[in-house]
Amino acid sequence: MIHRPNVTVPTHARGGQNQEEWQRSECVLGYIPVVYYSVLLCVGVPVNILTLVALSRLASRTKKALYVYLLALTSSDILSQLFIIFVGFLLETAVFHRDMPDLLLHSVSILEFAANHASIWATVPLTVDRYVALCHPLLHRQISYPKRARRIIGAVMALALASGVPFFWWSDMWRVSHPPTQLDRALIWTHVTIIYFLPCSIFLVLNSLIIHRLRRRQQLCHEENGDVSSAAAAMPPHHRRRLGKTTAMLLAVTSVFAVLWAPRTGVVIYHLYVSSVHRDWRVHLAYDLANMLAMLNTAVNFFLYCFVSKPFRAAVRDVLLLRHGGPVAARYALRHQQAPVNASTSSLSSANKRSQRNCTPYVPRADTQVM
Repeated sequence: MIHRPNVTVPTHARGGQNQEEWQRSECVLGYIPVVYYSVLLCVGVPVNILTLVALSRLASRTKKALYVYLLALTSSDILSQLFIIFVGFLLETAVFHRDMPDLLLHSVSILEFAANHASIWATVPLTVDRYVALCHPLLHRQISYPKRARRIIGAVMALALASGVPFFWWSDMWRVSHPPTQLDRALIWTHVTIIYFLPCSIFLVLNSLIIHRLRRRQQLCHEENGDVSSAAAAMPPHHRRRLGKTTAMLLAVTSVFAVLWAPRTGVVIYHLYVSSVHRDWRVHLAYDLANMLAMLNTAVNFFLYCFVSKPFRAAVRDVLLLRHGGPVAARYALRHQQAPVNASTSSLSSANKRSQRNCTPYVPRADTQVM
């Protein structure tokens, strides 16, 4: 899962083995991964906690399922940072040099893979929710609400934990000298399918449908000489802008994931069929860099949200300044207060017009046709 430098094998583990069998590829990066993961942990965990608090405020104000999915994604990123970076790398490798009971090491592997799968698959229901919101808005109003979103996230987390159990038998690619066995091949292909090929296929299909629908809507607007379609006209302007920002956020999150995890997936398959990480220092170096790049995905969503979403930036500002509510809540409350006022004004205006029509005497015109 993570970078584990080629340290000296414990003495009790090499009894009866010759020196050539334990010859390994050199760790070219040295202590750079230790420093990198330490900085990533020190920056990523506070940033994700800040994201969690800001999203919690937005979720409580808006009561939208979107923020429930984003909360699940952020929580999964925190679990990945704790289990993979802190426990798996810094404690097991950098501190204890993997000189720990095998049962404990394999049990931690289950938690590492489960957290990794949860972090990735929490984005799938978010993508499905955005697709339904854009392509089937009436259905989205019926099925998308926070309680249902929480049930979906609970099912995703349970499946992620169950999917981590088979990786109890995951082999350490840095230290295993023998060629991959049939079990290793099955686990590696299961891993790359769960964490990359299957979710990326879902992202590609749904995002393509979303982009196609948006382009089709723009074409309809152009065909009507700049007039928006009836569905878009009925939608408030602030909602149309938010819908576009949400779609941009989704595309950014899924695209960054696909880019950051692609090198690791390629190196794992290369290790399986071409050259081993244990023997070739170039594959070793590529695998170290690929893992460092993949773990970066657990800390970048905060910056994507800040770049795309103005309400999120306002919520973060409120958290940092220890303010309750703030401009977002004020604007949100103001919109709901203005709606009844506008409705009352419209009703009064309509009543005045009707009273004027009733008081005005009817004068028949020459071209009036009597029914």
